[in-house]
Amino acid sequence: MLDQTKIDQLSAEPVPPRGHFIDGQDVTGETGETLDVISPIDGSVLTGIARGTAGDIERAVKVARVAFEDGRWSRQAPAARKKVLLKLADLIEREALDLTVLGVRDNGTEIGMAFKAEAGSAAGTFRYYAEAIDKVYGEIAPTAENVLGLIHRQPVGVVGAIVPWNFPLMIGAWKLGPALAAGNSVVLKPAETASLTLLRLAELAAEAGLPDGVLNVVTGDGAIVGEALGLSNDVDALVFTGSGATGRRLLEYSARSNLKRVYLELGGKSPNIVFSDVGDLAKAAKVSAAGIFRNAGQVCVAGSRLLVHADIHDAFVAELCKCATAMKVGNPLDLTSAIGAVNSERQLQQDLDFVAGAEAAGSDIALGGKRILTETGGFYMEPTVVTSVAPDDALAKKEVFGPVLAVTAFSDEAEAVRLANDTEYGLAAGVWTDNLSRAHRMVREVRAGVVHVNTYGGADNTVPLGGLKQSGNGHDKSLHAFDKYCDLKTAWIQL
Repeated sequence: MLDQTKIDQLSAEPVPPRGHFIDGQDVTGETGETLDVISPIDGSVLTGIARGTAGDIERAVKVARVAFEDGRWSRQAPAARKKVLLKLADLIEREALDLTVLGVRDNGTEIGMAFKAEAGSAAGTFRYYAEAIDKVYGEIAPTAENVLGLIHRQPVGVVGAIVPWNFPLMIGAWKLGPALAAGNSVVLKPAETASLTLLRLAELAAEAGLPDGVLNVVTGDGAIVGEALGLSNDVDALVFTGSGATGRRLLEYSARSNLKRVYLELGGKSPNIVFSDVGDLAKAAKVSAAGIFRNAGQVCVAGSRLLVHADIHDAFVAELCKCATAMKVGNPLDLTSAIGAVNSERQLQQDLDFVAGAEAAGSDIALGGKRILTETGGFYMEPTVVTSVAPDDALAKKEVFGPVLAVTAFSDEAEAVRLANDTEYGLAAGVWTDNLSRAHRMVREVRAGVVHVNTYGGADNTVPLGGLKQSGNGHDKSLHAFDKYCDLKTAWIQL
């Protein structure tokens, strides 16, 4: 159980400035310039991180390439790599609270959620891929008896990974776990507003026995460091979680450089569909509220569009608002807070602008809609429920990435499917019904990479996460994630 006194002690400790982590060391950037790390809890400067350059990326990629080619990691037996990654998982668990508090001070996620979703999830992910790597086999092809066809899996080489600010440890582990387990070297670029835990993770990986140069972390502006990583001719694969606009640029960088493979997990505007035959309306409302308002709505799969049958619309919205009102917004380091801070002032203003636009378009604000706790200096917003949102309104089309729920009524199953699919995104969805046949029909008909039925969220490493349409390509989690980090090589042997 988390202890508030210990949390308070850790949160009072100063955070020293950080450089890049390259070739097993904390190093100063090429120019020596730094970026302030602003804590969303109170708007104060928490520490500083290196402001990376294209030269810093070039240095890290070169180190990663040398490490890959000399085989210090790539040619280790799978069982040996497994041992290191299991040790890393143990070290993450050892420092779970320290990592969690550091991350919350950096990005504002409420600590109860962060402890499970960040350090807890990262440890589990590294353990999952450590255990998997010596159980993933090549293949023998069904050939004529005088030919032996072997299909080998080999690491792709140097992987560039760019991860967002909402769950840096969790999503970082989704990339690093299979990439490292497969034998690759990695250059990781964290978000400017959430770099601290991933820098510490790199140090823990070195302590676990990961050879120098295999995992490198370069911090800084995405427009500089991310672009340099995307344009590098010596990066073999690039994995990214973030916005569609950035994803498009990364595809362009691939085309302008070495045609590196690019895997994108992009935005979502996920429909959460509630039918009138839902068995437990109160439970559905409570889970739906958590599905949009936890982490202040800053979750890629958040159920940000509520599609609810007209017969239960008013009752369901009333129950959901009741649940949302009970979720305390406050200091994310306080165990009584159910919703923490918005990551940055810029993101908060974007969230507020969406609400103002919806109100101007004729929608009704059923709950919230305002900035709160301004006296703290931090970035906090009320859980916000907007009703009468037309299918073509911006709030129904655009990803807010904040604590804002758009509500639209539907009359029958066909309309629910049409509304659910009326989006450029296809990351996740939810369906609430006690009709088993309807549940299966909706799983088939709704175009999303993940469809939750009578729940929302909670899927673990045993299943993949990936999107359709403009929500991206490729998959994180599960054994399918290895596909991004392995090359298939055929050996055709005449006997």
